[in-house]
Amino acid sequence: MPNPDLYAILEVDANCSNEDLKKSYRRLARQHHPDNNPDDAAAEAHFKEVSQAYEILSDPDRRANYDRFGSDAGPGNPFGAGSVQDIFDMFFGNISGRQQGRRGPQPGPDAEITVDITLDDAAFGATHEVSVNLPQRCITCDGSGCAPGTTPTTCVECAGLGEVRRVRNSILGQMVTSSPCPRCNGVGSRIDSPCKDCHGEGRSNMASSLTIQIPAGVEDGSTMRLSDRGPAGSRGGPNGRLFVHLRVAPDERFERAGDDLHHEAHIAFTQATFGATIEVPTLRETHSIEVAPGSANGTVHRLRHEGVEHLHGRGRGDLYVHLVVDVPTELDDTSADLLRQLAAHRGEEIHEHSGGIFSRRRAKR
Repeated sequence: MPNPDLYAILEVDANCSNEDLKKSYRRLARQHHPDNNPDDAAAEAHFKEVSQAYEILSDPDRRANYDRFGSDAGPGNPFGAGSVQDIFDMFFGNISGRQQGRRGPQPGPDAEITVDITLDDAAFGATHEVSVNLPQRCITCDGSGCAPGTTPTTCVECAGLGEVRRVRNSILGQMVTSSPCPRCNGVGSRIDSPCKDCHGEGRSNMASSLTIQIPAGVEDGSTMRLSDRGPAGSRGGPNGRLFVHLRVAPDERFERAGDDLHHEAHIAFTQATFGATIEVPTLRETHSIEVAPGSANGTVHRLRHEGVEHLHGRGRGDLYVHLVVDVPTELDDTSADLLRQLAAHRGEEIHEHSGGIFSRRRAKR
């Protein structure tokens, strides 16, 4: 099977910048995230493809290998890890007759969890304790699957090899093929006295606490891959992988765009006219901003290095403060009279429609 086109999966050109790559990944991750597509196996599969493609292309060395050799395996083997013999074995079994080691217990499957974090966690990194309920190594038999005091016995079908071999004649001569032993499922041994707690599986479901280190700079929809933290394999097999999907909760103070943050600061029209000093929030503190006299609605102030930390890099993004000039909807009599005098002094025509804020004030007199 040819290697997938990782750029096509992420819907970008091969010459795209890292920023374009990140933007496309964020868009596709949100679109196909399992939380947004419940019970949609196709969307979940595509989400995994997008995450794996971004994991490769976001790393400069791995991306260079992919661009040069068409895979993430590096030079010397166009098929990726393994040899040409492994490709033959994948389709035809082991036809060379070469001796292979015992197959042994197989690794556990992969698992997925979703962890909710705050914008502060995403910006600076955090340590989270999460509860998981996954197959774990049986305490009673220590994963062997055998009752205490007993041990597995060698499989008589495959003599402990975990595979059976068959000889057949072909136009190329005598050929030997191998396949997993059907009697022991490729393990090479059998359990005559299974553990009563795990019924010979060597694992059982149980709740546990898991510590997850969240790196600074992650985004909503990012996926962390934790090797050997997933479900335990049967009969002492190694643990599978755990995929941790991160879901960043909205923050009413900020809108995030990449590693930059945007905040709307509301000011009175008098402050916009005469100028003022206002306090605006940053991620963990506040910052003073000087509003210049005559500032218009939509004026932007840039606070450098007050955004999100760069993922796998140094420095932080910026915080952009957008001024929103509020026009009053309720005025007392004194304020209304002063505004009329100002309009008259400036020669500005005003209309006081019935039902307007001024007419309501006059009606109360």
